[in-house]
Amino acid sequence: MPKLQGKNALVTGADSGIGQAIAITFGREGANVVVHYGNDEQGAQQTATQIQQAGGQAQVLQADLADPANAQQLYEQAKQAFGPINVLVNCAGTGEAAEDPLQLPVDDFQRVLNIDLVSPWVLAQAAIRDMTNTGGGSIVNVTSVHEEIPSSSAAYCAAKGGLRMVTRCFAQTFASQGVRINNLAPGMIATPMTRESLEDPQSAEQSIQRIPMGRPGDPQEMANVALFLASEESSYVTGSSYFADGGLTQMMGAGA
Repeated sequence: MPKLQGKNALVTGADSGIGQAIAITFGREGANVVVHYGNDEQGAQQTATQIQQAGGQAQVLQADLADPANAQQLYEQAKQAFGPINVLVNCAGTGEAAEDPLQLPVDDFQRVLNIDLVSPWVLAQAAIRDMTNTGGGSIVNVTSVHEEIPSSSAAYCAAKGGLRMVTRCFAQTFASQGVRINNLAPGMIATPMTRESLEDPQSAEQSIQRIPMGRPGDPQEMANVALFLASEESSYVTGSSYFADGGLTQMMGAGA
């Protein structure tokens, strides 16, 4: 039997990369999937098409999560599409353009926080309100190894580290009501966001040298972990960060 049969799932950032792989995988596993996108409507439609070709149901919705008010509207629209959400995946994310944190304007810092932390928090709040009234559910926050490992991308690290603590606080508070919330923390994954870095031989070599498994991950590998966290296979798991990074955090002296 499909692992998410009859579940209603909202996946943000489902127009490409990890979010796209998660949405398609959930659809194949029986979920009705709301496919969110920010700018890439064509990518989101491709995601929906693959879900439908696999026999699943999909609804495409757009929202600019740089404005957290749009996150609440997105959730309400997702409920209208299929009913109360049983599975929420906060995958939409962005990083800052400035390499020097001293050159990062406050507005850019706030934009990263809004997309990567505040909007996921708003969506989680909305989902938990419903989940506590409908028998529970699962939330998967896609963070990063940078919830643990610092870098020059201060806004991105702050947002992902903050989301880690949001996950833990919500998990502790609502575990008794059947709501499970966990983090999926990817390392270097071959996605459109990392394509430029991986196509540069010197940059790719430097990154891969730090990964014990000696390669970048694949979005489908991330989707497999998200499916585990979303399904009843992880029924005793909440408040955890799953580092899917080829061993990177352990090599760097960090870890869950």
